[in-house]
Amino acid sequence: MTEENIFLFVPNLIGYARIALALLAFYLMPSYPVPAMFFYLLSALLDAFDGHAARALNQGTKFGAMLDMLTDRCATMCLLVNLALLYPSFTFLFQLSMSLDVASHWLHLHSSIMKGASSHKAIDLSGNPVLRLYYTSRPVLFFMCMGNELFYCLLYILHLLEEPQGEPVAVTPEPLHPSLSLPFPSAILHPFSGISLLHLITASRNMAAIDLAEREVERRKDN
Repeated sequence: MTEENIFLFVPNLIGYARIALALLAFYLMPSYPVPAMFFYLLSALLDAFDGHAARALNQGTKFGAMLDMLTDRCATMCLLVNLALLYPSFTFLFQLSMSLDVASHWLHLHSSIMKGASSHKAIDLSGNPVLRLYYTSRPVLFFMCMGNELFYCLLYILHLLEEPQGEPVAVTPEPLHPSLSLPFPSAILHPFSGISLLHLITASRNMAAIDLAEREVERRKDN
């Protein structure tokens, strides 16, 4: 029987395409905001398709789960780096958002894998009810994730409103656009950031429970 090649599973091929699109978006960000955001959002949108492919083709893998999560986190982080350059007064909030996003999802995925789940999206249904809704309702998951990406993309693309027509478009640092001056300070309280905080708390408790179980096993061995 021919051995399966995990790296060539359809969901993982979609994942590689997402990475390529994200890298292209990052390359274009300094001078071409519109195509940069097109490729960035296309990469984010494909996140929904790799999950469907994994379920339809029975090709869900731990490698695919890790690839999916890392692509999401790195893409958002790179966009926030650009936003920090454009809005230096809010750099601390962007740094805080990046740290919370990366730390919470890494710990959540790691604790999920240790508990035997194949993905960070396969959670214990006895866990946090908000996370249960977030991961079991695909419309809620899609709305939250895309809403988060669109929020940050809107901050970036609004620079076009201040630039003359023509190419290339020079993106220069400037104060926060007036149309976002009210909602932006609440970025760290954005619903997606709240989800990240819940991830961090729940994953920390899961890791502590795993530690307690392992320590109990060791104590029984000693006795």
